[in-house]
Amino acid sequence: MKSIDPKDFKVTAPIRLKDLPTDLRNKASDDDKEDKLDGVREKLSELQDVMYAHNRYGILICLQGMDTSGKDSLIREVFKEFNPRGVEVHSFKTPNSTELEHDYLWRHYIALPEKGKFAIFNRTHYENVLVTRVHPEYILNENLPGIENVQDITNHFWEERMEQINNFEKHISQNGTIVLKFFFHMSKDEQRKRLLRRLENEEHHWKFSPGDLKEREHWDEYMQYYEEAINKTAKENAPWYIIPSDDKDMARYIVAEIIWEEMQKYSDIKEPPLDDKVKMNFAMYRDQLKE
Repeated sequence: MKSIDPKDFKVTAPIRLKDLPTDLRNKASDDDKEDKLDGVREKLSELQDVMYAHNRYGILICLQGMDTSGKDSLIREVFKEFNPRGVEVHSFKTPNSTELEHDYLWRHYIALPEKGKFAIFNRTHYENVLVTRVHPEYILNENLPGIENVQDITNHFWEERMEQINNFEKHISQNGTIVLKFFFHMSKDEQRKRLLRRLENEEHHWKFSPGDLKEREHWDEYMQYYEEAINKTAKENAPWYIIPSDDKDMARYIVAEIIWEEMQKYSDIKEPPLDDKVKMNFAMYRDQLKE
């Protein structure tokens, strides 16, 4: 199977989603893809152990995509070798009453990873310029000054919010949080097949929600706003990667490989050296333990 190069998926210039593939048409077997993923996730697990000892960086993995695009299963499969203390997953749903008493980034800020840990945002702060653009009435729940009705939410409002997100990501990256953002690019027809499987497979019935069909009606709007958000917030300190996601197994391997390759840029992540005095007394410590 062809090796993965992060540059092939990284957004470095304005993109049009309709021009990008949702399937790589890779002829690798399922076993081959699983073997590749096994190797990468083991390396990532070892890296996290070193990061924990190094204690200088946190890693924020942002996952965005339409319903059924494979975010949940990717988290399960890519990070299952991690020490549980080294990774935290946050799934951001509709803001609750406490969260609405703060600005929209507050709940994301307090969920950022500690130094030495990974945090995975399954749906992210970008919901605030995606779902809210499709359903601008949700903004009214934030009780913002000067916003009395939907007509008060202008294009300038969204431009400012994008800039606020850029500033948020710049701030956290300058303070030791490595930010990697992934958009799961799935075709509308593939989503239809996955929703049908949920209806036809009894053990997956619990995953189905009529709301998925309602949001599917807004597919074109979502693609427009995803494209705009990605183009306005793809920065070197917080890059976006467009992941072809019609093939879930391949998408998992691509994301894992990109994380691994991007982390190789941080050559300073090493286990801290042991104090020389402690090293000099190793023989004495061994003797004490044997006794």
